[in-house]
Amino acid sequence: MSIALYTATVPVLKQMLLALSDVLKKGEAHAQQRNFDPANLLQSRLFPDMLSLVRQVQIACDFAKSVPSRIAGVEVAAYEDTEQSFAELQQRISKTLALIDGFTSTQLNDSAIKEIVLRPGTPKEKKLSVEDYALKYGMPQFFFHVTTAYNLLRHNGVEIGKKDFMGSY
Repeated sequence: MSIALYTATVPVLKQMLLALSDVLKKGEAHAQQRNFDPANLLQSRLFPDMLSLVRQVQIACDFAKSVPSRIAGVEVAAYEDTEQSFAELQQRISKTLALIDGFTSTQLNDSAIKEIVLRPGTPKEKKLSVEDYALKYGMPQFFFHVTTAYNLLRHNGVEIGKKDFMGSY
């Protein structure tokens, strides 16, 4: 049995972005309830050489928009990475949800694109089939950053659990 690329990507990306939005709301409420600067959470890291919560959310959104865009053969929308507040991260997630909500199953399942080239023209250039790109690269990257954002909030005392991570399905 095979699974359609649309089914394996867009609904999953939407589910997890909505869950990410919800855990960020809980993070912001946590900062307000504890009366500390939300920037402490937004700039938190699990280890000094890791990216901050803000950057984790930005990259999760980047993968959420790039996976269906590349499969459909459309240009990946560029976002500026200027978010510095929970409200701005929520706007980025909303913008990403609206973008991926615009993709149809036909665009992804019947795409003429058969190969995705990552980092073209560089020594790190890599060519992947569309299926390998989606299922072995793009979606795992997306999940890594969503999971890391969740872990940063949980590590900093936000009361969230597996149900929050999964969201509604």
